[in-house]
Amino acid sequence: MNQQLFLELKQQIKERLDLSSTVSDNQLIELIEEVVFRISAEQSWVSSDIQEAVKRIFNSFRGLDVLQPLLDDPTVTEIMVNGHDVIFYERKGAIERYPYTLESDEKLEDLIQMIVSKVNRIVNQATPIVDARLQDGSRVNIVLPPASLSGPTLTIRKFPEKPILMSDLIQMESISVEAAELLKIMVESGYNVFIGGGTGSGKTTFLNALGAWIPSHERVITIEDSAELQIQTVPNLVRMETRNANTEGKGEITIRDLIRASLRMRPNRIIVGEVRGAEAIDMLAAMNTGHDGSLSTGHANTSIDMLSRLETMVLGAAPLPVEVIRKQIASALDIMVHLSRIRDRTRKVTEIHEVIGVKDGEVQLHPLFLFEESGETAACKVVGKLIYTGNRLHNMHKIQMAGKKLPAWFANTKKEREVG
Repeated sequence: MNQQLFLELKQQIKERLDLSSTVSDNQLIELIEEVVFRISAEQSWVSSDIQEAVKRIFNSFRGLDVLQPLLDDPTVTEIMVNGHDVIFYERKGAIERYPYTLESDEKLEDLIQMIVSKVNRIVNQATPIVDARLQDGSRVNIVLPPASLSGPTLTIRKFPEKPILMSDLIQMESISVEAAELLKIMVESGYNVFIGGGTGSGKTTFLNALGAWIPSHERVITIEDSAELQIQTVPNLVRMETRNANTEGKGEITIRDLIRASLRMRPNRIIVGEVRGAEAIDMLAAMNTGHDGSLSTGHANTSIDMLSRLETMVLGAAPLPVEVIRKQIASALDIMVHLSRIRDRTRKVTEIHEVIGVKDGEVQLHPLFLFEESGETAACKVVGKLIYTGNRLHNMHKIQMAGKKLPAWFANTKKEREVG
């Protein structure tokens, strides 16, 4: 069905709708089917064409219009709308152009307002940038003119209905069995873990997988810009979400506000979905004040770069000496995990470091696992593995306090490995 015919059918249905009363989904479908069946013979449509036309028209009234099929497709991971007539989507790491378009920028703005109204957010010319979420938990970023010169811009990061577990990531070869086994012991023992990576590298997915290992008897508080985490193994869970200021510039609730509030709620662990700015100082303070096992993520190219970013973010909150900030970071963080999206579009854990303190004014990273590439297949798939470096673990205190033991393969000294 071409765009012109779609618009004509939609207009016919609009004219026949009884706007004086509420029209149920079933009544709307019956009306759409009546109109579509009438012209199907002229168009020589088969049953699949009729079904597609009915669904597309119904979605334009009650769903997200032409975007709905992309939302319903489990293989699509991201939807990018650059104005009403330019739509891209990501499937299996590859970005493709969508052949359909929305009617106008006004229609796109209507969809945007429908999305934000359901999650108590406001977006307009005065507040043109907002993060929101769909009912299924998918993350939505919206930028309106004048901030966006391409017209209303909508980016939807989809999340699976069923959370991806570490076993799934192992099967996808995103992490090795040995690294996952060690991280499981560390999460259970209360190590503070920070996950770094670039955009789309899978940080939130990995954070969610780590969260599944938190002991069920603990009280956990999650803090996010837009609630995405799906921790289902902890009954005593409090989920908190930021809020933008209203049209009068009042009522804003920031990540910093939520971290401070969480400290008075008797949490065992605090999970900050992502740190981007001044809230880094509050997150580090929480990790340094008895909330062992806390988790967070941030954007960076490597683990070393992540340390520099954390320094910069803390400096943005308080003009502290760099030496003091580095001691705070080294004291707060136990483990740094780095994820990368490599050239074959797969997402992999490429670094796992232990933070062992400050030496000569620099935070010291002790590599435990590093990704080593060994070649490429004929199909350009990268061949490599996350390799244990053989380095011993310096901080054993939390594992011992938790009554845990390192796995048998993790020899704690070079001599032990040689004997083994």
